[in-house]
Amino acid sequence: MWPDDFVWRGPVAPPGAWGRPGLVMLFNLECAACMSRGVPLLKRLAAEHGEALQLVMVHTAYGHREHPREELTAAITRFARDFARLEIPIALDLDGSLAVDWGAEGTPHWLVYDARGALARSIYGSQENAQTRLAYLLEELVAAGGEPTP
Repeated sequence: MWPDDFVWRGPVAPPGAWGRPGLVMLFNLECAACMSRGVPLLKRLAAEHGEALQLVMVHTAYGHREHPREELTAAITRFARDFARLEIPIALDLDGSLAVDWGAEGTPHWLVYDARGALARSIYGSQENAQTRLAYLLEELVAAGGEPTP
């Protein structure tokens, strides 16, 4: 399952079409950890890896209140354009079903894909240990041309 409701800088094809490693961040605007640690981490990873890494954000209602699409679209646009200044595509998971299908534990939740589009790792959280595991894994995938090491 892949989101089809992109509201910022999208749409983006599913991971199998990327031809490079990728990272999907499930987040919510009302998630303090997402806003204080997750988004800054994602921006840092984007700056470090540039075009070698496909980045996608998915705003999910999983574990949070559901909001009407129109309300979320306006809020996400203001957030991405005026506050975070993001170039990263953002999709909507209005009812949280996509996050459930992906096995998310909450927000932020990270899905790392290798260059073939296979899920390499699923990581929950934004604490230092999660950030470190994520950074090392992406470094390894990018250095290896997107292929997982045995």
